Amino acid sequence: MKNLPIARKAAQPMSRIRLAVALCAAIGMLPGAGAQTRPAASTPAQTAKAPRIYLADAIIAVVNNEVITRQELVERMRLVERRMKNQGIALPPEPELQRQLLERMIVDKAQMQLAKEDGIRVDDTMLDRAVARIAEQNKMSLPEFRTQLEREGTPFAKFREEIREEIIMQRLREREVDNKIQISESEIDNYLAAEQSAQAQQEYNLSHILVRIPENATAEQIAERRKRAEGVLQQIQAGGDFAKLAATYSDATDALSGGDLGWRNPDRLPQLFVDAIANMKQGDISPILKSGNGFHILKLSGKRSPSVMKGAGAAAVQQTHVRHILIKVNQIVSPADAKRKLLELKQRLDNNAAKFEDLAKLYSNDLSASKGGDLGWIYPGDTVPEFERAMDALQPGQVSEPIESPFGYHLIQVLERKKDDVSPERQRLLARQAIRERKLEEATQDWLRQLRDRAYVEYRFDVGDAR
Repeated sequence: MKNLPIARKAAQPMSRIRLAVALCAAIGMLPGAGAQTRPAASTPAQTAKAPRIYLADAIIAVVNNEVITRQELVERMRLVERRMKNQGIALPPEPELQRQLLERMIVDKAQMQLAKEDGIRVDDTMLDRAVARIAEQNKMSLPEFRTQLEREGTPFAKFREEIREEIIMQRLREREVDNKIQISESEIDNYLAAEQSAQAQQEYNLSHILVRIPENATAEQIAERRKRAEGVLQQIQAGGDFAKLAATYSDATDALSGGDLGWRNPDRLPQLFVDAIANMKQGDISPILKSGNGFHILKLSGKRSPSVMKGAGAAAVQQTHVRHILIKVNQIVSPADAKRKLLELKQRLDNNAAKFEDLAKLYSNDLSASKGGDLGWIYPGDTVPEFERAMDALQPGQVSEPIESPFGYHLIQVLERKKDDVSPERQRLLARQAIRERKLEEATQDWLRQLRDRAYVEYRFDVGDAR
C-alpha cells in the first residue's frame, strides 16, 4: 500500500513564485490544473534537473459549499481499517472501502451543514461530560481512556470532535425525524395483539445489506440497482463472506460493521424484515427484498427466546418510588460547583438538619421540585442509565452520593419498592415506544437518502487514487 505522497525538496533551489504556481496547479487551484506545466525554453540539462512536485493534498469531493480532502479520506481509512481488524471483519478491496467511506463522509457532511443552518451546537462542557461518560462505560478513568485511544492510534482531540459531531447529528435527527413520527391507537392495538403470538416471543440476530435506490429514481436506475443486489446475492450464495460483502457493497449506515444489526425483537425490525425471517432458519439468506429505500438482503445468524417477555402477560416487574434533587450544569454553575452543593445538602440530610422534600423545593432545578422532588413510581428503563444504576443500588430510605447524568448532578432517595404486573396503561406506553423505535429506523434511513440525493456533490478525483 502506497504512502500518501508528500512534497519533497527540489534538487535545485526554486523561486517562491514558481513553487507556489506549481503547487497550485497540482491541487487544482489554477486554470488548466492537471495538465503538465513546461518551463519556457528549457534546455535538456535544465529539464533533467527540474524538481518533481508531489501532491500533498487535494480536494476529492465538493459537498454543497464545503470540501472533503484526500488527507481527510486517508485518515478515515486508517481509523476504519483498525476498527474493522479489531472487530475481526474482513477488509473489502481498498478502492471499494474508499468509496464506502467517501459516501459516508458525504452524508455526514450534509448532516453537519444542515445542523449548522438550524443552529445546533454542542459546547465544550457538554462534550467533556459525554466523553467522561464514554470512559466510564469502558470502566476507565478519563486519563486511562485517553491513553488507550492514543495507544490505538486515535488522537484524543480528534476523538472528541468525532463525538461532538455524533451528538450534533443525533440532535439533528431528533428534530428532523423523531418529532415527526405519528402512532395511531389502532397500531397499538395491533401490536399488543401480535405480542401474544409465538413469533413475538423470539429475538433474531441479523445482518443486513442495502443497495440504495436514489430519490425519484428512473426505471433504468432501479433496474441497475436490482442487478447490483442480485450480483451481491450470487456472491453470498457462492460462499462469499457476508460481512466482507456488506462492507464492500452495502449503502446502509452499518455497512462497515459487516452489516451487523445484532439481536433484535420483531418490534425493532421493519415489518418487511419480520415477514421475511418468519420461515427462515439459522444461517439462511433471504431473497432480495424491496422497500422504498432500496433492495435488502438479510442473513439470520441466530434465534433465541428472551428471558423476560414484554407487553401483555409479562412477568411482574419491580417499580421504585423515588425522589431527587437536581442541580443543572451550565455556564454559571460548573460540575464542581454542582457536586459541592449537593454534598453540602447531603450532609444536612445525614445530620437530620433538613428534610429532603424541603431541600428539593428550595434547590432542585427540576419540574418535580414543587412536589419535593417526587418522581413517582419508576419502571426499569424510564430513566437514563446513570440514574437507574444509582437508584437500583439504594435501599429504601437511603440517599445517594451526588450522581452525574446528562441532565446534571442528582441526589437520589428511594422511598419504597414493589413488584406488580404491568398495567394496561403501561402496556400501551411500552407498545407505543416499540412502534416508534421500529418506525424511527425506517424513517431515518429514508431521511438520510433524501438528504444525500438533495445535496450537490462533485467528485474531483477517482477515490481509488487516494493513497
